[in-house]
Amino acid sequence: MPLRSKEILNSEDSAPPRSLFKGMGYTDTELAEGRPLIGIANTWNTLVPGHYNFDRIAQYVKNGIYAGGGTAAEFGTIAACDGVAQGSGMHYILPSREIIANSIEIMAGAHHLDGLVLLASCDKIVPGVIMAAARLDIPCIVVVGGPMLGGIEFDGRKSDLTSVTEAIGMVSSGKITPAQYHALENTACPGCGSCSFLGTANTMCCIAEALGLTLPGDALIPSVYAEKLRYAFDAGMAIVDLCKKDVGARKFITETSIRNAIKVTMAICGSTNAVLHLSAIAVEAGLDMNVVEEFEELSKITPQLVKVNPAGAPDMEAFYRAGGVPRVMKHLGDLLDQDAPTVTGKTIAENVRDYIFQYPEDPEIIRTRENPFSETGGVAVLHGNLCPRTAVTKPGAIAPSMHRFTGKAVCFNSEEEAEEAILGGKVADGSVVVIRYEGPKGGPGMREMYKAMKYMYGTGLSKTCALITDGRFSGTNNGCFVGHISPEAAEGGPLAIVEDGDEIFIDVIEGRLELHVPEEEIAARLQNWKLPEKDIPNGYLRLYAKVASSADKGAVILP
Repeated sequence: MPLRSKEILNSEDSAPPRSLFKGMGYTDTELAEGRPLIGIANTWNTLVPGHYNFDRIAQYVKNGIYAGGGTAAEFGTIAACDGVAQGSGMHYILPSREIIANSIEIMAGAHHLDGLVLLASCDKIVPGVIMAAARLDIPCIVVVGGPMLGGIEFDGRKSDLTSVTEAIGMVSSGKITPAQYHALENTACPGCGSCSFLGTANTMCCIAEALGLTLPGDALIPSVYAEKLRYAFDAGMAIVDLCKKDVGARKFITETSIRNAIKVTMAICGSTNAVLHLSAIAVEAGLDMNVVEEFEELSKITPQLVKVNPAGAPDMEAFYRAGGVPRVMKHLGDLLDQDAPTVTGKTIAENVRDYIFQYPEDPEIIRTRENPFSETGGVAVLHGNLCPRTAVTKPGAIAPSMHRFTGKAVCFNSEEEAEEAILGGKVADGSVVVIRYEGPKGGPGMREMYKAMKYMYGTGLSKTCALITDGRFSGTNNGCFVGHISPEAAEGGPLAIVEDGDEIFIDVIEGRLELHVPEEEIAARLQNWKLPEKDIPNGYLRLYAKVASSADKGAVILP
């Protein structure tokens, strides 16, 4: 059994490191030759509700590792909450993905770990741990913490974090009272877990399952269900088997599995950030594939089978009970590569065949291919003279009346400027809100335009205005929006030279984003353009602004 840990625990000069392990209480039995040393990369903290239960989950993973004949070694890494890190804090969120991957690589490489169980639930943290797995190519299993339950009924559905943000606009426009708003704050998030809608967090958990990196069904088990703990135990058992067989993560992270993950993302109408993160994962796995082009092509043949919040009213608990990712994969059938391997030792087809559905089907949440919500996928790639490389949108969460929209540009050079204008009543019906200099380099950090879209919803503008940006969007956003515009404004992309009053055309079905300005005028404006100065403090953000790739390349830090 080719264990990496042998070099430090079972070689001729292993007494010093063994002594250090014994200083923590490890025994000769735990350090015995042939016993895998398995790291638990734990992203637990008390800042992120989606990770708040990982202290308990980690214990069940340890129990499983020991039951399987391995030795567990737990370590921590960072995790930041998108919901908390708004405004200036959001600059750090996407760049944190690279720090997570780097820290796991360092801990696993420095300590010769034979395998890893990766505990992650939220937006940049799940892709961060998968990027580490792809980079290291040692046995790895992902365990997610599970979504939180929905809150009190509000605005026609169970409330969640987005309800609280949308309600800000409702308070400012007099639709609800301050007392109602305060009551919502206390009841929208009733417990820990990743937010109870299909945002980036739960999308990436579904993607981890579609890649074959989790046990079947793990992605959507609610955080408070005891089943989550049983899965954690089983994952601990499973990682020992993977280590004994020395099955590295790149066995599962392949061009085939990424295409499967894209199709699942399309079918569930997942977050547009999936494009960004799967691009980054492909880079880390050394795959020669253009993930953005794959999204564009696969959206044409993959139907949307799921309609949950923000595309519909049901929350994640309802999605889980309707069958979750296993049901979606079952209905996708031969659209998926059925022979793709998974961490269970079985193929995708075998996992779906053997999966026991504990709750009845709900065709109002998960439909079959014969009766889809849409014949095409819920995420789309756009082209045009405003996005010479690409842009990304989510037609599955956009009202049909807004699939094609023409409006007059109202331009802002930061998210904060746009939010102030929206809440101040300075954005009129028929506008296209342009938010630029918020890309990977320009932000820096490619912030989410989450609040701007929610304010538009709360003030009644979501069906009369559109928003385009070189930044990102939360997976919870709806209304007509286009993000990930590449090249970004800070790199001299055409978004930088749009002026107030310019006419912009958006077609999320045909995939077009056009600035109705003569090409010679665009060329003249670009010739005279200069990058606005921005004060970026010394530290990691300044480094990221210098070296991050563009959004269509995954916004990764490349050597």
